[in-house]
Amino acid sequence: MAKNSSSEGRGPSQRQLRVGELIRRTLSEVLMRDELHDPDLTRLSITVGEVRVTPDLSIATVFVLPLGGDKKEEAITLLARHKWELRRIVGRKAQLKHAPDLRFRIDTTFDQMDATRRMLSDERVQADVTKSDDTNAEDT
Repeated sequence: MAKNSSSEGRGPSQRQLRVGELIRRTLSEVLMRDELHDPDLTRLSITVGEVRVTPDLSIATVFVLPLGGDKKEEAITLLARHKWELRRIVGRKAQLKHAPDLRFRIDTTFDQMDATRRMLSDERVQADVTKSDDTNAEDT
């Protein structure tokens, strides 16, 4: 198999992870310092949770969430409005030869964690866990 072939079934490369984290930190810093000078965007405190970069580093999907989880769609709209300026800033600050196209999505990680927590606290699940623990204790 060729070195540059498709990586289906495998996770992101070290390079993708490194560039994604560099973009995430840079965007977080830019948004924290209000470098865009947009009063509507300044009103929102936006967390950049993760950045996933395509294998060719041409597209970066940025997962964001406004503080408190309110005004999600407004945050995405405002960030999309400034995506070219953000791309330019990221390229300059992160010293990337070619800054990727930025695409903004809502970060659902916290919602998924809450759903998992609710599921694990369900009485039926707790009963299954207790039952499983008792079975494993008998086997030893």
